[in-house]
This record gives sequence, structure tokens and C-alpha cells, in this order.
Amino acid sequence: MSRVPEATPARDAMNRFYAAVRAVGRFWIWFFFKTVDARHRERVPLAGPVLLCINHPNNLIDSLLVGAVLPRKVHYLATAALFRNPLVARFLLACGAIPVYRRQDDPDKMDRNVATFEACAQALAAGRLVAIYPEGTTHAEARVQRIKTGAARIALGFEAAHPGALTLVPVGLNFEARKSFRGRVLVSFGPPVAVAPYVAAYHADPPRAVDALTDGIQRAMEAEVVHVDRIDEARLVRAVEELYRDALVRELREERGIGARQVDPVRLSRSLVDAVDWFRRRDAERVERLWQRIQSYRALLAEYRVKDEAVRARLERPRTRERLHRGGQAVVGFPVFVYGATVNFLPYWIPRWLARRMSRKETDYATWRFLAAMLAYPLFWALEIWLVGRLAGPRWGVAFALSLPVTGLLAFRYLVGAGRLRGRLRFGLVALTREHDARRLVAERGEILAELERAKTEYLAATRGSSF
Repeated sequence: MSRVPEATPARDAMNRFYAAVRAVGRFWIWFFFKTVDARHRERVPLAGPVLLCINHPNNLIDSLLVGAVLPRKVHYLATAALFRNPLVARFLLACGAIPVYRRQDDPDKMDRNVATFEACAQALAAGRLVAIYPEGTTHAEARVQRIKTGAARIALGFEAAHPGALTLVPVGLNFEARKSFRGRVLVSFGPPVAVAPYVAAYHADPPRAVDALTDGIQRAMEAEVVHVDRIDEARLVRAVEELYRDALVRELREERGIGARQVDPVRLSRSLVDAVDWFRRRDAERVERLWQRIQSYRALLAEYRVKDEAVRARLERPRTRERLHRGGQAVVGFPVFVYGATVNFLPYWIPRWLARRMSRKETDYATWRFLAAMLAYPLFWALEIWLVGRLAGPRWGVAFALSLPVTGLLAFRYLVGAGRLRGRLRFGLVALTREHDARRLVAERGEILAELERAKTEYLAATRGSSF
């Protein structure tokens, strides 16, 4: 039996360059995202050969997130197109990346992937952690696309030479709002996929064994994300989430006595996917009627140029005490907002503008905005700190520097709240000038929610339990 040599600390530990890049990435991930929740990191061994199979919803950010939550150096397989620039190539190689050739990028260089597989085998044999995106490309769909066979070929080739040594872990990246600043993200590490059961078949019929393991990896990855088989069903699930999510979260908090951050958003989304699929198989006409009703409600929102959040607020009618509290917060926080928005406007606005201009597809937007923010904030903050220090003295410069990130985040929260207030005021104007139309919107939303409540009750009764 062939054994993998034990990795020495120098081989498996992060080198200084990778550790520095990881530290910078971790800071900006903390700044860019509201929360990064890593589930079951213990499923990734701290030593020994590991192959991570990750879904790919958000370009470069995906690699930064996985690397940030793991204490080991991650050797990513990256498209060879990124290595064409000499400076970028040196950076990626220094980070331990392994180039892989894709047919859509380099159709005449596919034979070079032999070297890619050899590099992966050598890294695993040295007890390292290799990460691959088996889908082959980024995408914005709420599903795991059909994965390529590369991950299974790497795993089976190594397992055949080193029985029992490899740990193959599926990883799911779930973004609450893919393009939004200060959104939430979940990095979920699934149970390891057993490779050994496929080895005997691999010796007898390699292509068949590779296909079988690929199917196993596919299922394991789908279990770690909110996976929807049909695109039209995905649209319905998103629409139901937009209208019904807050009500479900509120019910869960009241029933179980938990905080808002304790509600698992991915589990909630999966439950909605399961419920929609259950109803579609049993009463497709009812699902279609619900979808058409939601579409009609959305058309009304667009016609009157109001947002669903404003209609929901009118339907829920917050208490007077709550409204006074919010009003007081708005008055007290306004000076902080003006200050934070003034000193952070350019580093906040320029990355958004650049991301819109440079993004060729939806999955590029967050990466462009993230990278631009990493440059814009230090650049503008350094300039502003220098000016304040020059004009008011070093002490004021230090105080100003400390105020920048805090007031920037407070200003962003205030801006979000102001946007909601603006939407509610607009709906209030509609209610004053077109009372019948405003009542129609409120009634339509209320009837949709009532239908969703009835459907939830039926689903839970029929499935004898609650997965919400």
C-alpha cells in the first residue's frame, strides 16, 4: 500500500506571502460583508491531502472567502487565461494557484492539462489542500450547474495511488445578496465524499467510474447550497422570498425565542424550494395562479413606482412608539450621516461606478467592486488623513483616521434607512392622491400573504413536520 509522505510544517503551513495576502483579504471581507458564517470547518482536516469542490457564484471573491475561513494554505485551480499577464501570473503562482486550461479560453492548449493533473497530484502527495470549481465557470443561477469531470479524475487518480489518504469535501457558497455591499454570506463545508468505493470500478472502467463519482460530487455540492432544478421555479422561489421571508423570520423568532441572526437563511431558502417543488408536483395549476398573482402585484408596483417594502410597512402598521423611536434615531444620526457620507463619498461611489462599467456579466460585479474598494478606500483615506494632519495637526489627523471606517458604516446604514423612508413617503403620497390605488396594492399583497400562509399550513401538515 502506497502512503502519502507526512507534510512538514514548512510544506503545509502558509508561507509569509500567502499569510500576508490572506490577512489583507480577511480585513476587506470583514469590511465588505456584514457577516461571513462558516459552517462545519472541522470537516476540513488540519493536515493531509484534501480536495475541496466549490460552487462558483461570485468570481474572485469565492476564493478569498474560502481562503479566509480556513487556517491552511489553499491551492486553487485557476483558469490559465489569468496567467497571461506576467505580473498577475507571478502573484497567482506565489499564492500557490495551479493553472487549468478551459476549452472556451484556450481550445488549442487542452493537452497542457496533463501538467495540471500532475501538479495537483504532487500537491496532494505533499499533504496540501487543493481547491477546484467543478462547474468550470461562474454563474448567477440558484443552482449548481452540471459539473465537469476534472474533480473526479483528480480524486480517483490520487486515491488509486494512495488508498485512504484523500479527503474530498464539498463546499457551498451562499450569498444573501450577490451584488450588495454589507450583505451576508454562508460558507458551508459538507460531509466528505467517499472516494474509495469507486476505485475498483476505476481500475476496470475509468470513464464510467469518473462519471459515477462526478454524480456523487454533484449531489454533495447541491446539498450545501440553495439548489433549484428549474429556472422558472427559481424565479418563483425568489419572488416568494421577497414577499414572505420577513414574515417567516418573525414567526420563527416568536415561536422559538431566537434572535434574527440565529435564523439560518440558507435553511429557510431550502425549505421554500422544497415547498414550491412539493406543490408543483401535486397542484401545478395552484402554483401557476400564485405566480401570475405575484406578477400582477409586481406590475402594479412598477406602475405606481413604489417598492414592496413600503406596502408591507403600511400593511403591518408599526406602533406609534416604534415610529417615534425611528424618527428620533433619524434626527440624532443625521449629523453623523452628513459627516460620514462627506468623507467617504468618493471611495464608496467610485467602486460602484467602476463595477458597473467593467462587469461583463453579473458574477463580475461584486469582484470588480471589491477590488476597486481595496484600492479606493486606502487611497482616499490616506489623502484625507494627510490633509487633516497637515491643516489641524497630528492629533486631529489620528482622530480623523479612527473616525473614517466607523462613520462610513454608520452613514451607509443611515442611507439604507433613508431609502426605506423615502419609499414609504412616496407610497404615502400615492395614498393621499390615489387612495383607491393604494388600497388595491395593500389588499393585493395581503391576499398573496394569506395564500402563502394557507399553503404553508397545508405543506407542514402534509409533511408532518417543520423544516422552517
